[in-house]
Amino acid sequence: MKTNIILAGVGGQGILSIAAILDTAALQQNLYVKQSEVHGMSQRGGAVESHVRISDKPIFSDLIPSGKADLIIALEPMELLRYLPFLKKDGWLVTDSNPFENIANYPDLENVLKEIKTHKNHKIIDALNIAKNIGNSKAANMVLLGAAISILPLSKDVILNAIKTLFDKKGERIIDLNTEAFLKGTNTNLNQ
Repeated sequence: MKTNIILAGVGGQGILSIAAILDTAALQQNLYVKQSEVHGMSQRGGAVESHVRISDKPIFSDLIPSGKADLIIALEPMELLRYLPFLKKDGWLVTDSNPFENIANYPDLENVLKEIKTHKNHKIIDALNIAKNIGNSKAANMVLLGAAISILPLSKDVILNAIKTLFDKKGERIIDLNTEAFLKGTNTNLNQ
């Protein structure tokens, strides 16, 4: 078993938190994991990406080759398009429907979403508003992680435990918020 995951978004959206949760959960399930990340101009709204590779056998490279990603999770739909060359033929796309318009010439959102929908295995959800409804828009990353649960090689319980581990120092309220966001994401349907 090997699962290659690309996480994409804009600085401040929580890409690296998703990566840390996946890493922690994989280790808790006694799996091998490799991760790389590119921050770019993350504090100024620039692109952030992370490659996460999970396997039951040793992994020798932390970078996912072109055409080998099983899953791309994007907190920003245009950022998802940037990584399409990495997606394997039957791979999955999971993205928020809300753009983060950090450039003056952001493309027409309808065209961006239309391109994503040309891929058979896609899931576009309103993660931002789901997170806002539970009390914090910053939890949209956990909503998307939950939406991808059926594609991940990790159990729901081990991810919940990883969320608790990762946010433990931030207190019970933050753990509960992220847990609720993750669980809301697990209740979304595939191929929306």
